[in-house]
Amino acid sequence: MRNIFFLLLTFLSIKSAIAQELSADDFKQDLKFLKDSLPNKHKNLFAKISKEDFTKKIDEIEMRSNSLDYDIFSTELLKLIVAIEDEHTRIWPSYKYIFPIKLSSFKEGLFVTQVDSSLSKLLLAQLIAMNNYPIHEVVNKFRAVVQSENKSFFDIGFLQLLNKPTVLKGLGITNNTQEINLTFKTVNGNTETIILKSITANDPLNPVKPPQFGSLLAYKQNRNYWFDYNKENETIYFKYAKCQEDPSYPFDKFSADFFNEIQAKNPKKIIIDLRDNSGGNSGILTPFITKLQSSYLNKKGKLFVLIGKSTFSSALMNAVKLKRSTQAKLIGQTTSGNINHYGEVRGFDLPKTKISVTYSTKYWENWKGKNGPLVPDHDITYSIENFKNGIDEALEYIYKGK
Repeated sequence: MRNIFFLLLTFLSIKSAIAQELSADDFKQDLKFLKDSLPNKHKNLFAKISKEDFTKKIDEIEMRSNSLDYDIFSTELLKLIVAIEDEHTRIWPSYKYIFPIKLSSFKEGLFVTQVDSSLSKLLLAQLIAMNNYPIHEVVNKFRAVVQSENKSFFDIGFLQLLNKPTVLKGLGITNNTQEINLTFKTVNGNTETIILKSITANDPLNPVKPPQFGSLLAYKQNRNYWFDYNKENETIYFKYAKCQEDPSYPFDKFSADFFNEIQAKNPKKIIIDLRDNSGGNSGILTPFITKLQSSYLNKKGKLFVLIGKSTFSSALMNAVKLKRSTQAKLIGQTTSGNINHYGEVRGFDLPKTKISVTYSTKYWENWKGKNGPLVPDHDITYSIENFKNGIDEALEYIYKGK
């Protein structure tokens, strides 16, 4: 969804937390398990970090085991994962608590795009401080727990963790998981500080979003894939939100309907929107791309692919294939995923803390000789003011005949 970066977990999808009364021996056992298991299971754990440094970092955590609690331990593991530098190798703590707020990134800063109805006055307010830490200082603290070489990857990871009290405590931004002081610049231009209390999965919640979501095409439907024909602009828009089959609407049926619509309406342009797609099965789109190659729309100025910070994993692979095998022009922002990367994820749980660990089992070379993320042919900067007015800058760029 353009550069609306929703947090990974929805309000009510908090993973059940185990009783967090853990001993130093528990942490030591988990560290040993991680030290023994991850190198054996990962395709190439030491591609970016040496075995010696990996072992040293685990040993350094173990030396502090007597002073650790669950929150600090899990944050130290996040720091370890950053040093490994594999975008698919991650740890997933059990977040017992979560702050009921979601923020999105625009060129002007971070803005509230979902919150409980009791705090609806904060919708589209700009977050400027957390517990008196200016937001730029908060961002810098998070560089310890989220890879930052790829700015898009960092921006996404930062927002995924920003409402997690466990991480905020582990980074020293707050000293508890129950509440936090947040300072906002409201839509009226005033500065307001509130005390936001955390919730659990059992707490009642009524999340609300700004009404602008209803006026933006990218949010028109909440499905894995769908299309819309714009008669005024003679453009067919294909939103590919997940690389995942919809059992109620198989993708081969969707594809047939899509190309039938092209035959019936004869549009001048096609837009494929991958901005909100974080992956799944890259093979689902392959037959579609093959058919698109022979379409009259496979020409410069007619075929556009939207990419963004949320474009990751299999969706990135689809974007690369479209770039390499069609005349598509890429519009948007640099992807969070790297073109060539380790993936094909598997996982295991640490025995004592039950923290989940995911790791890569395969290397994907999608474009030989290419390093880093996929970069658009035309970069788009998204503004909060345009969002307030229901304007999608990427679509406007295409509609105006660019």
